Amino acid sequence: MNQDRRNEDGEYHRAVLLDEVAELLAPVMPGIVIDATFGGGGHSRRLLDEFGAEVTVVGVDRDPEALEQARELGVVAVQGNFEDLSNIVLPIIEEPPAGVLFDFGVSSHQLDEASRGFSYRNDGPLDMRMGPDAKHQASDLVNDWSESDLVRILRDYGEEPLARRISRAIVESRPINSTAQLSTVIAQAMPAARRRAGHPARRTFQAIRIAVNDELDAVRSGIDQAVDMVRPGGRVLAISYHSLEDRIVKQRFVAGAAGCTCPPDLPVCGCGMTAELRVLTRKPIRASAAEVESNNRSRSAVLRAAERLAA
Repeated sequence: MNQDRRNEDGEYHRAVLLDEVAELLAPVMPGIVIDATFGGGGHSRRLLDEFGAEVTVVGVDRDPEALEQARELGVVAVQGNFEDLSNIVLPIIEEPPAGVLFDFGVSSHQLDEASRGFSYRNDGPLDMRMGPDAKHQASDLVNDWSESDLVRILRDYGEEPLARRISRAIVESRPINSTAQLSTVIAQAMPAARRRAGHPARRTFQAIRIAVNDELDAVRSGIDQAVDMVRPGGRVLAISYHSLEDRIVKQRFVAGAAGCTCPPDLPVCGCGMTAELRVLTRKPIRASAAEVESNNRSRSAVLRAAERLAA
């Protein structure tokens, strides 16, 4: 995809698992679907094509550029972070949604547009903000945060085994003013064998991006609010691209489906807990071989879904 052009389908971001998302939402139609991470609108477009007048789509995104796509598609467009989903959506809908869909992570357009600062392959400013509401830019973390804080985010958010080595190199190389400069610093801090095993900056850029946008806390909050707002029988779907996001989704769905926590030999329930969810995906759904071949980004995508039970 060229930096300043849409792909051949007219999307800024190529959505994944379109068939699977439509199949999971088909049983809850007609109704409202909240596309909580609108991006380029691929999922919303597919739902409108599949269900027509039966579906009302509300598109939410932090990125003003993404909302331009929503308006062109004719869906209700709302700028905001899904971390605040209830406050964003509930005032503008007349009934609880039938479904809420999340497609986490950075969009293809954001990666491809060098000026957004997400790419370790294309030179650009150290930005990495998904929207103007982010409290920090990547340059703040890279140039101002302590070495110990950098080690923490590289380990926790990037699962980077060389976090200390890389963090020390970043601190010693300050000021760092561009993505290309940062990428070079990271590569030079690594042994040659690691530099040959995939791009050496991938994990560090992921970690910084997650920290800049507070992504994991947003995932927790967004999933919680989606479960609370969806109607009985409605469904919450989440597409994740790395283990940190997927773990949060899985744990929330499992906890919601747990129900009574009393010992099995207790004759009467004493905890009063009842299941609020039914997990629809015992194992996460992954892209087919054909989809992976046509869209490499789908290789790491996993889809989980849960249904809200009646109170």
